[in-house]
Amino acid sequence: MWAYIVRRLLATIPVAGVVVVFVFLLLHLAPGDPAAVIAGNYAMPKDIERIRQKLGLNEPMHVQFGKWIWRVAHGDLGDSIFSEMPVTKLIGQRMEPTLSLAVASMLVAVLLAVPMGILAAWKAGTWIDYVVMIFAVLGFSIPVFVIAYILIFGFSIHIPIFPVQGFVSIREGLLPFLRSITLPSLALGLIYAALIARITRASLLEVLAEDYIRTAHAKGLSAGVVMLRHALKNASVPIVTIIGVGIALLIGGVVVTESVFNISGLGRLVVDSVLARDYPVIQGITLMFSGIYLLVNLIVDISYTFLDPRIQY
Repeated sequence: MWAYIVRRLLATIPVAGVVVVFVFLLLHLAPGDPAAVIAGNYAMPKDIERIRQKLGLNEPMHVQFGKWIWRVAHGDLGDSIFSEMPVTKLIGQRMEPTLSLAVASMLVAVLLAVPMGILAAWKAGTWIDYVVMIFAVLGFSIPVFVIAYILIFGFSIHIPIFPVQGFVSIREGLLPFLRSITLPSLALGLIYAALIARITRASLLEVLAEDYIRTAHAKGLSAGVVMLRHALKNASVPIVTIIGVGIALLIGGVVVTESVFNISGLGRLVVDSVLARDYPVIQGITLMFSGIYLLVNLIVDISYTFLDPRIQY
């Protein structure tokens, strides 16, 4: 198992290298002169030259890459072109809302989906199974912003329990924080709950058809014990995989959800930076999100060895 973990860690290195090169080239892949694109249509030549100097675009490519790698290795992602603040500081200011929303959404998804998937597999072919499958189909079919507006209409306007928009830091109190994060996390979490519930049901149905499950029933074990102790563990590999994929996909959902609920998180920062063509900020956030993807995939792959020792890399 440890050999597998070491090999998996080593396999991450070339992938991380490709990601770093791509993020560096992000600025240079912009059509035309990136400095002219950033400066806008009516910029003076001296403004374009100032941006070129600021970004170091007059230097050879390998020199730019070497300097960029050196700064990144020391935690320096550059400065924003427009706010002139360090990118790391901008990301740090927006981290709490996005991290809170992502964690709460995944908690909602897992706590709803796994029990629903187990129940649907246990009661396969009954009305309970059909209700869960209808929920899964609706979750796939309805965009996150539609669910968000339905929740706002129901629980912010018709029954005013939660705020319509905005985010309250946990430093200002646990209850205001939970009230501000409940509707956004529900809107985003319900989408992934539908996906995870469907995978959980399909994986469990496949495992429940195995001979050792019938043997466990023949030995007199209760249905609950067979489901939780024998079936769920062996069906957990695809469930863990889809949860890992869901964490990666959360980034796209966070952008939309933060816009609907007017939350100043990293999603809003990405949108604002793309519209303003603030490439250092875009590079910094892309690099951070790519690192999160790699870390999540690494954790998911390593967890396979604990869930199913037969898996070899």
